[in-house]
Amino acid sequence: LDIEDLIEEEECVFTLTNGGYIKRTPVSAYRTQRRGGKGVNAQTLKEEDYVKKLFTSSTHDFILFFTNIGKVHRLKGYRVPEASRTAKGTPIINVLPLENGESVTAMLHVSSLEEPERCLMMATRMGTVKRITLQSINTARKSGIRALSLDEGDELMTVLQTSGEDKILLATHDGMAICFNETDVRAMGRDAVGVRGIRLREGDFVVGAGIAAEGSAILSITENGYGKRTDVSEYSVQNRGGMGLKNYNVTDKTGPIADVVIVHGGEDLLVISDDGTIIRMDVGSISLLSRSTQGVRVMRLTGDAKVISIAPTDKEPEADENSTDTEAAEPRPEADS
Repeated sequence: LDIEDLIEEEECVFTLTNGGYIKRTPVSAYRTQRRGGKGVNAQTLKEEDYVKKLFTSSTHDFILFFTNIGKVHRLKGYRVPEASRTAKGTPIINVLPLENGESVTAMLHVSSLEEPERCLMMATRMGTVKRITLQSINTARKSGIRALSLDEGDELMTVLQTSGEDKILLATHDGMAICFNETDVRAMGRDAVGVRGIRLREGDFVVGAGIAAEGSAILSITENGYGKRTDVSEYSVQNRGGMGLKNYNVTDKTGPIADVVIVHGGEDLLVISDDGTIIRMDVGSISLLSRSTQGVRVMRLTGDAKVISIAPTDKEPEADENSTDTEAAEPRPEADS
C-alpha cells in the first residue's frame, strides 16, 4: 500500500511569499465574491513581505520549483505543509534543499513527468524563451537539477507546459505582447540559455506568458486593480523576437501590468495583492474588451497596496450575499478608452 493511497486528493491553493514562506490551503477556504469587492484576508505577513506566486493544483500532482539560478526541484503537492487561510506558512528552506542565495522564482504543477510529447516553455524577465521536454527533468535527485542557464541580471518569470504545437503569448510590464508559434523555438538541452522571444523597450520587462489557445482570452490585471479580458484572435501570430503589439492602454490611473493569464470564461479568478489580501470572482464578470482599452476596476485596494499575482481556479457557486466576506455588488462601469 502506497502512502499516497491514504492521502485524500483535493484541489488546493499553493502560495509562496517573497520572504520564502510556502503553504497550501483548500480552495474551499475562499468564497466567491462580486467583481470590485475588497476581498478577504489571505495570509498573515511580515510588514516587508508579500505574496509573489499563487496557483491551484491537486495534492497528488508534482510541483516543480524553478529557482533563480536555473535549477528545478520537484515535490508532491501533499508534501507542501497545509495551513489555514490566514497562516504565514512554512519557510521553503524547510521543504526544499536550497543553496545559499537560491530562491524559487517559478512554480508549475504537472500530473506526470513521463509524457514524451509534453514540453516546458520557459520565459525570462528579459524576454528570452527556452523549450525543453518534460522527460528531460524527470529525476528524483534531491538537490535538484539544472533546467536552464541565465544571462547575468536575468531571471525566470514563467514556465508553461505545452504540447509541442501551441501558440505562445508573452506580455510585458508596460503593456506590450507578442504571440508566436511554439515551433519557432526548438527543444534544447538543460544547460542552454535559450533564444529571444520578444524585443523589449528600455525599462520594460516580461511579467507573464501563456498558451494562446483558440477561443480563449488574455486576462490582464494592473498593479492598481484594473483589468480586462481580450480575445486571443486580436493578437496576430508573429515571428518570435519582434516588439509585439499593444496589449493594454497603461495610464497613471491603471498602473503598469502586474500579471496576465489565459482564461476561457468558465472559471473563477483569484487576485492577490502585496498586503496579503485575496479576492475570488467569476472570470465572466470581467469585461471582454479590445487591446487598446484601460479595462474596468477588478479589485479595490487600500493604501499603497498593489496587485502582484492572479490565478484561475475551478468555478464555485457564489457565496450568500449576506456573508461578512462578501462586498456589495457595484454597478458595472463602462470601459475607459
